[in-house]
Amino acid sequence: MPVTGPDFLSLQVRDLAASQAFYERYLGLVRSQTGPPHAVVFATKPIAFALRDIVPGTDLDSVAQPGIGAAIWLHATNVQAVHDALAADGHTIVSAPIDGPFGRTFTFADPDGYHVTLHDRA
Repeated sequence: MPVTGPDFLSLQVRDLAASQAFYERYLGLVRSQTGPPHAVVFATKPIAFALRDIVPGTDLDSVAQPGIGAAIWLHATNVQAVHDALAADGHTIVSAPIDGPFGRTFTFADPDGYHVTLHDRA
């Protein structure tokens, strides 16, 4: 049976409650009613996005940027407003908003240092 495509995206985080609050506050994500106790699964479409406790043997502090080499892109309906709220509260903006082939796009660093890109063209 061939693989049909991505079905789930999860980031390991240092502080699950703090990361959950960040993604809920700034990105407006809503926690799904499903998920294991060591993770927060958000009700996102077309694939689930989750945060989870660090897996034993993983040391996020030993790398300059977790997830380096992977591109994490999320669709948003008001990219500029998310950017403005993050910037106003002093969060790291990795690349400023631009208008390009994926619409309004910018990249920020989340509390664990993952670089996440938001875009508004589906």
